[in-house]
Amino acid sequence: MKDAFGTPQSLLVLGGTSEIGLATARRLIARRTRTVWLAGRPSPALETAAGRLRRLGAEVRTVAFDALDPGGHEEALGKVFAEDDIDMVLLAFGVLGDQAHDEADPLAAVRVAQTNYTGAVSAGLVCAGAMQTQGHGSLVVLTAAAGERARRADFIYGSSKAGLDAFAQGLGDAMHSTGVHVMVVRPGFVRTRRTAGRPETPPVTTPEAVATAIELGLRRRSETVWVPGTLRVVMAGVRHLPRPLFRRLPV
Repeated sequence: MKDAFGTPQSLLVLGGTSEIGLATARRLIARRTRTVWLAGRPSPALETAAGRLRRLGAEVRTVAFDALDPGGHEEALGKVFAEDDIDMVLLAFGVLGDQAHDEADPLAAVRVAQTNYTGAVSAGLVCAGAMQTQGHGSLVVLTAAAGERARRADFIYGSSKAGLDAFAQGLGDAMHSTGVHVMVVRPGFVRTRRTAGRPETPPVTTPEAVATAIELGLRRRSETVWVPGTLRVVMAGVRHLPRPLFRRLPV
């Protein structure tokens, strides 16, 4: 259960090597989170991430999880919930893809969609159902500002995040009054290893800033969080631009 300050005592990160996921885990451990599960493909990187969090004083376990294997999600995640109640699940996995390559290779584009959307739908439903059974919990879903309106430069990625965003909003409505809180987090361009070398679209943020926004959103029981907050206004304008004008923007 959450403590008196609203901090989850247990955390499950789907996408256990995600820089945003790990930044959030570090921040919550500093605020009294004591048990962390990192779910991801078995790898030295996953074990290294777990070791670093253990040094911060948390009990950290890993579980094999593959977004592209929805048939195995119920079994893999069920093992986590069978151990104990999970106060918070952070759905942090996803891939950017390569727009030019993926346009020319439909199977590559499908892989982006399957990871970012299909895999997230499966994992999200499994976790939401488990938290509904236990009677409490927060499901935090990382989408992206890119999902608000698909850009020419990354419409395959953006469309997958748009689908995830719509799914998470609907799931939040479905979970209303069940004790399960669903929070959608829409970051702008985040400086991470995977975005290194890509053109930055202002306003730019960091994994640590996203983690801070997630913690604040949890305390406020927010349903939607923009990172940075100014993106809410920016994207409201972008959303309503006529398409001929939007096509001419350098984005």
